Amino acid sequence: MRPDPIMRLDSAFFWEAAERNELLIQKCAETDKLLHPPRPMSPYSHSTEKVYEKMSGKGKILSFAQQVTPGAFGFETSPVAILVALDEGVNIVSSLEGADIDDVFPGMRVEVDFAETSGGKKVPVFRPAKEES
Repeated sequence: MRPDPIMRLDSAFFWEAAERNELLIQKCAETDKLLHPPRPMSPYSHSTEKVYEKMSGKGKILSFAQQVTPGAFGFETSPVAILVALDEGVNIVSSLEGADIDDVFPGMRVEVDFAETSGGKKVPVFRPAKEES
């Protein structure tokens, strides 16, 4: 089974939102720029003031890879790792479910889903979009 996420002070909001099937991204309160992965200070303004914005969960694959050997710990088959450009303008690394690696391509439209971990938590994953946008 998929391992549990590691909760840290700066990322707790992200994992708590995943438990509610929401994809939240940190935003610099001064510049309104989205920041991912979460961090204690904005690289744009050096401010520690932050807010969180709910994302649509829709985007497109920029890049992808699958570990062949050794197999990924906690998985029967290594997941397809993807870099997704969310429609809101921020990139996120995740995994792709519901598609064979031979069917994956850069520009492929995807949408967020939430997968359960071995400890009963949830993490965001992506699936091929049901409808092209």
